[in-house]
Amino acid sequence: MYDLGIIGGGPAGYTAALHAGTKGQKVILFEKDKVGGTCLNRGCIPTKAILHSAELYEEIKNSESLGIHADNVTFDFAEVMEHKNLVVEKLRKGLELSLKNRKVEVLNTEARLLSEHKIEADGQIFECKKIIIATGSEPKNFNGMERDGIFVLNSDDILNLSKLPKNIVIVGSGAIGIEWARIFSAFETDVTIIEAADYLLPAADIDVSKRIERIFKSGKIKIYKSNGVEKIQNKKVYLTGGEILEPEIVLVAIGRKICRIDNSDSVICIGDACGEIQLAHYASKQAVECVDNIVFNKNFVPFVVYGNPEIAWAGKREQDLEEGTYQKATVLISALGKSHCDNSTEGFIKILSQEDNIIGVHIVSKEASAMLQQIIIAMQNKISVSKLKEICFAHPTYSEGIFECLFGL
Repeated sequence: MYDLGIIGGGPAGYTAALHAGTKGQKVILFEKDKVGGTCLNRGCIPTKAILHSAELYEEIKNSESLGIHADNVTFDFAEVMEHKNLVVEKLRKGLELSLKNRKVEVLNTEARLLSEHKIEADGQIFECKKIIIATGSEPKNFNGMERDGIFVLNSDDILNLSKLPKNIVIVGSGAIGIEWARIFSAFETDVTIIEAADYLLPAADIDVSKRIERIFKSGKIKIYKSNGVEKIQNKKVYLTGGEILEPEIVLVAIGRKICRIDNSDSVICIGDACGEIQLAHYASKQAVECVDNIVFNKNFVPFVVYGNPEIAWAGKREQDLEEGTYQKATVLISALGKSHCDNSTEGFIKILSQEDNIIGVHIVSKEASAMLQQIIIAMQNKISVSKLKEICFAHPTYSEGIFECLFGL
């Protein structure tokens, strides 16, 4: 008899296992592939490792104005991918050691739920007082855009590329599409983005979407908005707008599928599988809530898209608010001294407020992910704009842009 049985070893599953193990519970974790789930093995971590290499290459190429002269700068994509693999392997081994130190029993096998207290795996029955389902999600196949792993790739396939394509079509401009567009563009691949919505990154605030579109166009990334893919046939991409594209490969990044299980007194579904927000940190917080009973506010979940500049937001978007019911302040990153020192002047900080409380923040900037967290702390703890104005922000920093923004509310 186990105190806790967990099916799925991604951020939701392993976080629950680690916290339960710390409390001295007898825990068994089933993972049919590798611990770490999509985030560590096929998502957040490997993508950011590749993205850092791409950013560094781009920065070195454009460093002459900073007094840095590097002749004949080149890159080896195979070595970039090998670095990615080493980062993933190192972190996974660290995670496996942490689970072992917490005395979590890990079985690398497929498991299925038999009843509220029973899990079956490898022909054995495991009885558990409580069960967590954290089976995650996987890339969807779409009619007319079926993955073949050669010409039409999903977000898993793209991590296994052995060489860079000369050109690529990316279908979808969510976080995955935006980050891979940045990677390929930095590595001098011609990039075309297809987005069915009227704006890029449609989940973001409208001003963020417009700014990203402007940045991409200046980087010679071609964009088709309000456009879908009718079909992909004979290595041609037929758009609903009538255009026909002939890329070397296609990345389809427009959604993931889940297998949802309803919660009961003894069985709880968390992470991507619960069908709510598909983010690793959201999954981890659900796990902590489940094991430690520490409730978190789902209205202030941070969203971050990585690259240069970073894109980060939380709370309300301006397009969702009724005109005249809120205050808005925007500060351009180019107004900050630190941005000129870093040669990173692109972007802005926008804060929305009502009745002296911040209700939304939207940032396009270097260090946006770090700045966002400062504002979320204030939002969740209902620290008023007036009170925040009393804080002394260091100079020169990007964070002092928050200070300037507060005085515009």
